[in-house]
Amino acid sequence: MNAPQPNDRPAARVICVDSLGRVLLMHWRDTVSGQSLWEPPGGGIDPGETPLDAARRELTEETGLPGEAVMDHWVPVRRDFHWLGVHYAKTERFYLARFESTPEVGPGSFSAEENTTYLGSGWFSTEEMADLPDRLEPPDLPEVVSRVTRLG
Repeated sequence: MNAPQPNDRPAARVICVDSLGRVLLMHWRDTVSGQSLWEPPGGGIDPGETPLDAARRELTEETGLPGEAVMDHWVPVRRDFHWLGVHYAKTERFYLARFESTPEVGPGSFSAEENTTYLGSGWFSTEEMADLPDRLEPPDLPEVVSRVTRLG
């Protein structure tokens, strides 16, 4: 029997940078594997939606931050990970959003799945990312941050 093909559903993420140069990360727990991870806000692109529109919508839904903060600056990031029993292998757009302060973050409108997997969020320097107790996704996130922040 052949293994199922990886899911390649299009998705977009947002690298949010505060006035101190820290990056916003969302903390999630995979209820299938039991593993926890940190990653930038973002998610799937809905049919008929542009990647930029999806990034803006996901930012507001997951953090309550204004979607208009997302700039049309992005870098492609190859992802290969498992989440809730599904293997994902795809390239996602990682957009940039800059904030003049460190805004308060709270779920805007989570899905039922997000409500059961969300553990919190935090702002971290790229150096602090190396010391997080749970997995960083993607693993090369500090390099992704460097690439996208050079664009704007």
